[in-house]
Amino acid sequence: MSDTPADVLLEIHTHALAGMLNVPRHFARWAALAADEDYPDADLSEELFHDCLVNGDEALRALWSRHLTAWDFAEDPQWALAIPARTDERRTAVYDRLRFGVDLRKALDDAVPVATIPGPTVITRDFTPWYTPDRAAARSFYWTSYEQKLRAKGWSDAAIASLDEASRAVVERLTDPEQEAARQAKGLVVGYVQSGKTANFTGVTAKAIDAGYRLVIVLGGTLNLLRAQTQRRLDMELIGQENILRGADVTDLDSLVGVDYVGDDDADWDEFVQHGARPSVLGAFDIERLTTRDNDYKSLAQGIRALQFEKREPTRPLHDPANLHHAAARILVVKKNKSVLTKLVKDLKQIHGLLGELPALIIDDESDQASVNTLDPKKWEQGSTERTAINGLLSQLLKLLPRAQYVGYTATPFANVFIDPGDDEDIFPSDFLISLPRPSGYMGVQDFHDLDLAIPRDERTYANSQEKAHIRDIYESTEDRLQEAMDAFVLSGALKLYRADHGVDDGPFRHHTMLAHQSVRKDDHADLALQINSMWHQAGYSSAAGHERLAALWASDFAPVSEARASDLPAPASYEELRPYVNAARQRIGSGGQPVIVVNGDSDRYFDQLNLDFDRTPHVWKILVGGTKLSRGFTVEGLTITYYRRTTQQADTLMQMGRWFGFRPGYRDLVRLYIGREETLGSGRNAKTVDLYEAFEAICRDEELFREELARYAPLVDGRPQVTPAQIPPLVGQHLPWVKPSARNKMFNAELVEVRSPGVWEEPTAYPEDPDALRHNTECWAPVLGALSHAPVSLHVDGSPQYDARVGTVSHRDLLTVLCDLRWSAPEQFSPHLEFLLDAGREPGRIDDWFVIAPMQTSARRNEARILGHGPFSLARRRRRRGSLFGAIRDPKHVAAAKRVAGATSLTGNATVEQNVRPRRGALVIYPVVESEPRIASDGSVDPRDLVMGFAFVAPSSTAQGDRPLVRFRAIDSTRAEAAIIDRDDMRS
Repeated sequence: MSDTPADVLLEIHTHALAGMLNVPRHFARWAALAADEDYPDADLSEELFHDCLVNGDEALRALWSRHLTAWDFAEDPQWALAIPARTDERRTAVYDRLRFGVDLRKALDDAVPVATIPGPTVITRDFTPWYTPDRAAARSFYWTSYEQKLRAKGWSDAAIASLDEASRAVVERLTDPEQEAARQAKGLVVGYVQSGKTANFTGVTAKAIDAGYRLVIVLGGTLNLLRAQTQRRLDMELIGQENILRGADVTDLDSLVGVDYVGDDDADWDEFVQHGARPSVLGAFDIERLTTRDNDYKSLAQGIRALQFEKREPTRPLHDPANLHHAAARILVVKKNKSVLTKLVKDLKQIHGLLGELPALIIDDESDQASVNTLDPKKWEQGSTERTAINGLLSQLLKLLPRAQYVGYTATPFANVFIDPGDDEDIFPSDFLISLPRPSGYMGVQDFHDLDLAIPRDERTYANSQEKAHIRDIYESTEDRLQEAMDAFVLSGALKLYRADHGVDDGPFRHHTMLAHQSVRKDDHADLALQINSMWHQAGYSSAAGHERLAALWASDFAPVSEARASDLPAPASYEELRPYVNAARQRIGSGGQPVIVVNGDSDRYFDQLNLDFDRTPHVWKILVGGTKLSRGFTVEGLTITYYRRTTQQADTLMQMGRWFGFRPGYRDLVRLYIGREETLGSGRNAKTVDLYEAFEAICRDEELFREELARYAPLVDGRPQVTPAQIPPLVGQHLPWVKPSARNKMFNAELVEVRSPGVWEEPTAYPEDPDALRHNTECWAPVLGALSHAPVSLHVDGSPQYDARVGTVSHRDLLTVLCDLRWSAPEQFSPHLEFLLDAGREPGRIDDWFVIAPMQTSARRNEARILGHGPFSLARRRRRRGSLFGAIRDPKHVAAAKRVAGATSLTGNATVEQNVRPRRGALVIYPVVESEPRIASDGSVDPRDLVMGFAFVAPSSTAQGDRPLVRFRAIDSTRAEAAIIDRDDMRS
């Protein structure tokens, strides 16, 4: 055993790694240099290093975790050119340069696994690099402080490195704040609902002000609640105590009057960042806040000097380095509100000449306030008036601040700015779009929906099915299940308390909430709150009957789900062991006399209640009832149970969907979503039944497919981008052809001509509704149907279930004859794909033929019919989800076989599949669809006017051409090819 103490070894390793200057080098030599004077006899062997790692030396592990992760994430470093980041190959290159042996490599891999999380997807036009690693490292006061804060909060090194990478991708595409010529860059960052976008723009703000931006305007949503939440987050994690106090003595109560947080006994004051002294004293610069937690921006009047900047060198402009890096930064967090922005514009106009020298950053949080994720396109159009007013003020801000950069944040890639050219072109993200990766630990659509799950429904369990574990259906036959949802809220709270009492970190359990939503009308909120309040007091949570009901729910639901999904967390052996915690949870939820908080700004009309304030309330354990205030951006802390239904026709039925997404550390297995599966929308003839769970899944699937598309188009081809931000609108239009822009005088300039998709499953959805068009399409498919086998055959690919299908082959020419004659509700959705297939047919040897698959259903409730004398074929039941669009019909096992035939996967199929694999053969899957119970004639046939002939295709991998972009566009106005939006009148002249 070595005599070298662990703290000595840590000191040597720390100095050795610091001396390498962020480049992996021969470690033994650098360690010897670090130990030379103070520890010449230290044991620097790999064996000791290995043993320390294996035996759990946490400090040494943490040190190497930071450095290995940084090298894993390094972007195109000179020492690892052409070796992709976050791969085993990159880690091997690091070990090679460090000259480590096999055993040590394995120990390090075990201690610090390679972070394989994807990087951000970046769609960008060319930009001038300026934010180099050296420049970033030279001025990094606030970023370093923020990084340390995240580490103290428990962020992993990989998560911090991922944020570092994504925030750098934004900042490097802004204009150099020291640059002589003024230039505005505009971009959009796309995250996920409740996924930590605030962390990204806090990181962007830290790096931007370190680099020299001196005015930061954060548009923090449209509600006071959301603005205050954003202000507090920035104050706590970036701005810090010293900038808030501005020299006030914390021991002098008189000097603290009017000071946020510390002046009103905020329980979390000690959690705010501490820089050690005023940053200007430490050689950095201070931050002056022009808004506070409780006060939005107000007209400054005589205080206009707060927006004036002193120059160290008066003869030089503010953006000159001699002035810029000594000036304090100003930060405002303002509501995205017409009156507030009008005040700000008015004050800025009074500063006059200095504005032309001021590097500014405008961050538009929740930039997409009126999302297109709605079942009612008219609702989306109605929002255009408000958007126009706000965007007009943003345009004024940008005109006043010629050095301002604009970065919008949204949770959907289907942003209004890509859909409606009437959304002011001054904020179009013409420079970049950055799609953030799904963060580690995030519960999103994949955690609530069984997307492409190949396991048959009757074999799904709590362990292998997200839907079975987390979704609780509400049908007419199940009644409303509201009491059960409330019971689940009590039980999940009890389980949190049990876990906290048995060693689990209770930080995430500080707040425990349930969201109940049935309407956007305030009167309905009050009615629901009164109903829940009444049910709570009648539930008998302290009675024998109440405990019996809770015990049954625990045994049938929570105990088996937790055993399947959280076996590493402490769990009670019986309900009796949990019972004391049930009583404690009941007391917390019912404190103050009622369990409900109405969150709509009108709650006091009906009864007194607590204000919803997660920051200043030690424990919010309540059932929240509300609409707009909880709809966008605002983080509902501790959300565990969601009860979601619709009982009115007003507004966007999907407005609140996704509130159940987010981070649920220590209680993922307890999350439940009670959701309406048979909700009636509309009345009379317009009434229709909607499955809210399926409707939301269709939207999420669309968004995920679009994110995947962007990732495919992001790589450069011959050093040039395949897609620029100006070309994104027609790509969005492929997914949302039913949404028509409201602007009549504006149009997007880019037109999508061709989408090349070798080896990719493509499934059109914009089928016609007119019966004659449906009959026409069915008749077009007659030659293909006639080419299929009379008897079904079995198809199977490794990892997917077997299924039966009628199969056959058709030539590429014959298929093109069919596809060219089809009718569509939105022809522009399929035409770029058809152009690709036509182009492939013009060049001999790219596509010969197609293997056609018509899957057969085997369930007892299946529908089958003959089509134009062929078959019988299985009929799929589907409803149109949005406008005339169907949801995807795809089945994972169908995708697997089709991709294998087209050469897009190396997985092996059964004999039938393998016999049909050809280098120039594609796969076509046919889905005859009916929208209601089919009318089958006495001869077993179905009327072609009732039939939608759906299909999907996978073009053969032989169509791939590495030197060609995957998409091709045409500029409608070729004289302004770079313009994203053009005037229609100009095209007529």
